[in-house]
Amino acid sequence: MTEKLVLVPGPDHPITVAPSETTVTVRFADRVVAKTDAALVLREATYPARYYLPLDAVDPDVLRPSDHRTYCPYKGDASYYSLVDGEMVSENAVWTYLTPYDAVSDIAGHVAFYPDRVTITTD
Repeated sequence: MTEKLVLVPGPDHPITVAPSETTVTVRFADRVVAKTDAALVLREATYPARYYLPLDAVDPDVLRPSDHRTYCPYKGDASYYSLVDGEMVSENAVWTYLTPYDAVSDIAGHVAFYPDRVTITTD
């Protein structure tokens, strides 16, 4: 078995995690599935900023655990949820790092949503 590459953020690939200064609302299939004043904003290199919401801010009725997994050498192993609302299903639309690497440990217990699968608003 090959060991996973582990990288530390730095000047060539910066990553910051900070509290959001806004309320973040997530809608799926015209339904509010999450709303919180306790979101985190993760900024990574040149990628778009991502909101990480506390898992307990998400309506548990819409989350279905998925077998899908990915790996990021800066953050660690990602697990996924699918979103389900009646007949509407979006496979692997939500991800989380259950045990993220130290540099991004603040995102433990939080989830992020693919913005092309949901509507994310801030106010």
